[in-house]
Amino acid sequence: MESKSVINRTLVVASGPFAPGHLGELTQLMPFEMVDEALKQTGRVQQRVRDLPSRVAVYLMVAGALFPELGWRQVWQRLTAGLTGLTVAAPTGAAMAQARKRIAAAPLRWLFELLRGPSAGTATPGTHWHGLLVCAIDGTVMSVADSPANLAVYPKQRGNHGGAGYPALRLLTLLACGTRTLLDAVFAPASTGETTLAPRLLERLHRDMIVLLDRNFAVCALIQAIAATGAHVLVRVKNGRRLPLLARCHDGSYLSRLGATPVRVIDAVITITTRAGHRTSAYRLVTTLTDAHRHPAADLLTLYHQRWEIETAYLEIKSTILGGRVLRARTPDGLDQEVHALLVAYQLLRLAMAEATTHRPGLDPDRASFTIALNTARDLVIQAAGVIADTVIDLLGTIGRQVLANLMPDRRIRTRPRLVKRAISKHNARGTVDRTSYKATIGIEIRTSSEP
Repeated sequence: MESKSVINRTLVVASGPFAPGHLGELTQLMPFEMVDEALKQTGRVQQRVRDLPSRVAVYLMVAGALFPELGWRQVWQRLTAGLTGLTVAAPTGAAMAQARKRIAAAPLRWLFELLRGPSAGTATPGTHWHGLLVCAIDGTVMSVADSPANLAVYPKQRGNHGGAGYPALRLLTLLACGTRTLLDAVFAPASTGETTLAPRLLERLHRDMIVLLDRNFAVCALIQAIAATGAHVLVRVKNGRRLPLLARCHDGSYLSRLGATPVRVIDAVITITTRAGHRTSAYRLVTTLTDAHRHPAADLLTLYHQRWEIETAYLEIKSTILGGRVLRARTPDGLDQEVHALLVAYQLLRLAMAEATTHRPGLDPDRASFTIALNTARDLVIQAAGVIADTVIDLLGTIGRQVLANLMPDRRIRTRPRLVKRAISKHNARGTVDRTSYKATIGIEIRTSSEP
């Protein structure tokens, strides 16, 4: 006779029509009270309780960011799949569209404002350098739905062979490099330049930060504005840029000025050696840290490699979460809501990962797998598991345990520059991309010639 197993599972969720409003275990990082306060502060609380209360609509938006490949009715099925035995509504697509429109973007913006932050102390490996929180500012371009309403605000980018196929927005973020958590984010049409958007992030800067920037941001007015906040800057500039030599430092760097800002310039030749050969590149870095004894040139050159963490964060958002997909919303207001829901979802995952790595002293947050955290969070949404904390507090949680059980190896250094891997036209691609993972040795030579 065949034996059968019965698994009984107790669900703890909100009551009545609020039950589908959850994010699985991530709900503990964005609890009901937080969402209710967001709705209250932004004036988006429903006048009467419907099949889709405003709180549920907020969770629906963030769940949509976790399941970008699905239509909204399928996202709803994921939110209700684990609510076995409960009577839940079956709203139409039109009803969900009305609910999303009713709450608009303001509650999602409020939640992102509350959740943003580095989520790390000075003892967390890789997050601070000489007592300064290591941050980066950079931008990326995201494709949006090709609708008349979107095109009126977000034009298509120009390019060879007809230009882009979709309208696009430019997202610019301030990122804590060690945990890859977001400190702030702004976006605008892709026609708006990065240096135009960057000043909107500066109010988040303070004197205990160092901001890493690429060459596009080496603008005198911007560097001066960042320095005025008290934050320090480490930026790469073009090798041919002439900067006056005011005084030579003992480590080969020299004091200069970038516009009206006192800076120190570091010229170096960096050689990367792998079993495939070696490549040499000249680097010129500029920093507002002018004391060469406290902040040696070689240490700053090594630190600058952390700027790539923001590129990895964009890979996680655009490739791991979105899978290269175009954003859903067909109106600018809808895009405002969708982008903030995506940023909230990303930040929740990063907060869960940062919390997990703190349970193992000395563990670098780099070793936590974003893919593991994302897929575990998706599973818990479908199961409606861990929505409300049990009477016995589980500080680590299922996501944290999965992250710690599936740590990635220590990170290898980056050996190649960024290339266009998927161009608009095959004629624009830069040859075959070598995806081989190499062990590498980096050699740094500080140039001390008298001519800057």
